[in-house]
Amino acid sequence: MYTRICRKLARTCMWLGIAGLVAVICAVSWQVFGRYVLNNTPTWAESLALLLVIYVTMFGVAVGVRDAGHIGLESLLVLAPDWLRLKMEYLIHVLVMLFGMAMAWNCALLAESVWSYRLPTLWISEGWRYVPATVAGVLIVMFCIEHIIALAQGREVEPAWG
Repeated sequence: MYTRICRKLARTCMWLGIAGLVAVICAVSWQVFGRYVLNNTPTWAESLALLLVIYVTMFGVAVGVRDAGHIGLESLLVLAPDWLRLKMEYLIHVLVMLFGMAMAWNCALLAESVWSYRLPTLWISEGWRYVPATVAGVLIVMFCIEHIIALAQGREVEPAWG
């Protein structure tokens, strides 16, 4: 059940990432069109593209943790005996989970601290820049728990795209 929820969340993040990339392309295309064809650069397009890149990146990071797409020490772990390899895999997931917790907590604090400020070209709260990192931190924690459960059961987490 937990694995199905995590897989569904990871797939949703991937689809949001795809939609975000399409939106980035549209915003940048509109900015180029406005600058060179209309001779009137839309000021909001660059800010929107930058904000969307943060969202796409953070959702991608979370999915990368779940699908083990992050940089790891697997080449060294393959050489280790099974008892050490298993302990190191637990340690890696716990450390990544702690990082996710710290990221979620601190980015939530940052979002709250700047929520009253506005992005001048988009007229939305400055806090929206920190929301994706907060969500990604929570997802990283959830996905690390999924990996730890899978290790305890002697299985691997299936990738979200499979």
